[in-house]
Amino acid sequence: MRLSLNGTWSLKWCAETSNMPPENEWPKIQAQVPGNVELDLFRNGIEPDPYYAENEYLFRKYEYCSWIYEKSFSFEGEKTNERINLVFDGLNCFADIFVNGSKVGSSENALIPHVFDVTDFLVFGGENIVRVYIHSALNAARRMDFPVHISANEGFSEYAYLRMPAHSFGWDIMPRFLSAGMWRGVSLESVKNTRLTQVYYACLSANSNRADMIAKYRFVTDNPYIDDYSVRVYLNGSLIAESKAPFTASEIRFSVKNPALWWPKGYGEANLYNARFELIKDGIIVDAREERIGVRKVDITNIMKPDDEGEFLIQVNGVKILAKGSNWVPMDAFHSRDAQKYTKAVSLFNEAGCNIVRLWGGNVYEDHAFFDLCDENGIMVWHDFTMGCAVYPQTPEFLKIIHDECETVIRRMRNHASIILWAGDNEVDDCYTWQGYTEGSNRYNAVTREACARAVRENDPYRPFLPSSPYIDGGVDRLLVPEQHNWGPRAYFKDDFYRLTKAHFVSECGYHGCPARESLEKFIPEDELWPISNKAWKTHNAEYRMLIERGYDRNELMAKQVRIMTGAMPETLDDFILFSQFTQAEAKKYFIESTRIRKWRRTGIIWWNMIDGWPQISDAVVDWYYVKKRAFYAIKHVQTPICIMLDEHDAWGQRVILGNDSNTDREVSYRLIDAETGNELLSGRAFSPKNENIALGEITILPGAQKLILIEWTIDQKRYSNHYLTGHPPYDMEKVRLYAKQIDAWNRD
Repeated sequence: MRLSLNGTWSLKWCAETSNMPPENEWPKIQAQVPGNVELDLFRNGIEPDPYYAENEYLFRKYEYCSWIYEKSFSFEGEKTNERINLVFDGLNCFADIFVNGSKVGSSENALIPHVFDVTDFLVFGGENIVRVYIHSALNAARRMDFPVHISANEGFSEYAYLRMPAHSFGWDIMPRFLSAGMWRGVSLESVKNTRLTQVYYACLSANSNRADMIAKYRFVTDNPYIDDYSVRVYLNGSLIAESKAPFTASEIRFSVKNPALWWPKGYGEANLYNARFELIKDGIIVDAREERIGVRKVDITNIMKPDDEGEFLIQVNGVKILAKGSNWVPMDAFHSRDAQKYTKAVSLFNEAGCNIVRLWGGNVYEDHAFFDLCDENGIMVWHDFTMGCAVYPQTPEFLKIIHDECETVIRRMRNHASIILWAGDNEVDDCYTWQGYTEGSNRYNAVTREACARAVRENDPYRPFLPSSPYIDGGVDRLLVPEQHNWGPRAYFKDDFYRLTKAHFVSECGYHGCPARESLEKFIPEDELWPISNKAWKTHNAEYRMLIERGYDRNELMAKQVRIMTGAMPETLDDFILFSQFTQAEAKKYFIESTRIRKWRRTGIIWWNMIDGWPQISDAVVDWYYVKKRAFYAIKHVQTPICIMLDEHDAWGQRVILGNDSNTDREVSYRLIDAETGNELLSGRAFSPKNENIALGEITILPGAQKLILIEWTIDQKRYSNHYLTGHPPYDMEKVRLYAKQIDAWNRD
């Protein structure tokens, strides 16, 4: 039995003061669940659109409020020996829960579900009232002790203790909204007395002939004897294994002959099996679980040594994978709207040819629907736990909170084939360095070295774990470790920082690109659209002006990147948008191509980022309104499994590289053309060996000469295209305008 309590609730609020008025005097409105209080205030006309202009700052006062949600419902039926749970899939954050006037529990973590046994508090066959009293998270943090070692992103240290998404306190990509509310669903669910509590599938080895699997299971029962229980495993409707259950905690091993393996995008099909696990007593099925699993073996090599001695390499089913993909940032500052965006957002990753997505540690934990899409599309998931850019508490109490949170997430999601890696956090190892703490002190961070690591070992022992991203340990300098976040000065995208990086695997690397005019006009007032040096633009580069002045202005940084490319600041908004997007496209394209060309010295890039989480000016290649920037199309062309690219100028020539990031040998026809003259620079046919690069030859261009080279190749009568810009900036604005038209005509999509 499951009864949804989603829909309309009543909502009251009041600032937490020493002389709070009686609750019957608090303002009262209708609210939606799943929902967030800011959206309810907007929906009821209390506040304007939080995403327009500088309206974000109007919501600061609500950080100090208490909130009361209330709903009445009828619960039909008679009381049985089954228990009834009240389940909150997402409750933000410090809350007391009451059913018919009795307190049934409390919560202090917005990131994981909460379950309360309410059997003895319900009125069966009658009306019931559930009441959720949410306290101010900011005030809760004020009452906590903050040892001086604790610090967090841009001074917002309150989030180091609070188990809420870190971005909600203000980030360089997200606004500050300390949102309260039930951001995922609420329901009543009955619980059988005999039931499976865990079923965990893992692949021990896999090739095209055979896969060796293990299923570990746990069950509970109120039966005084457990001798007559057994289990069965079915794949795609066929019985594949069965055995007696010697205890309530056990395992069953089995093999799959000629398995349909799960492969990352570009390397094969993302095959999935319908798995059914049955718990049986005296020949009768008493409980069962059904889910889709993938048969695949993932290995990650992480050699923590500097420069060429190190390595960070993903292998799936024994095949080396060149990872190409993007970071997954919050879908929305108000996470009650996340679920409706999964399909459209993941389709962008699929269209752009991404075979990996990194779930960034400043976010929430995504739900099954997201992982289902990644499973189906062969998109590997690098999964950070939700911590980022802070030095976190080290108390036993906090370590237990994190361990239990990680355990909850792992147990819910571990059977998804797409998840290839658990990572402890985002840039916390780096944060120790930024604070100037004693060198190497990050290795004593018990949150990731103990709590997260133990949760993974206990609950998903066959999947790799990385303590931090980037992981900085063993005395290796942060700019020499194998896996890095390549941000640096963010000046010219081919300067020494990017060109000479020692990274093997780049898990963050971005470059600014201005949104389209049609998007800017939706969130920036008309009189502030141009020039860009104003408060509205600054607000929407995610600088929370009420509390901070960031050490750099991201809009000015974007303008400088345009000036590097064109030698001057454009005089109109439309020109600024064009040249900014052109510059971003060339930068992102270069980051990906330089990774592919240096395969296997470079083993992957997860660029920053696909889509915005609110209307803003950012590194995203698709804006909040799903308008694609030029960079999206450039990335789509250079992330095809088989791609022809130009290496950087060396002596008199430039190598032409044919890259094959697939499991299949292919025959390729190709040609390179000078866009200005139409002359053919190189052409021919070539054999492209699977999963390797070859040099097709070299073209001769004078050093510094500015040319647009158009590239096309054909595989099985299907045409693919790319381009390359030779020379060095600045490029004349009219030349850039011409190049943009020629590239659009050449790519034709």
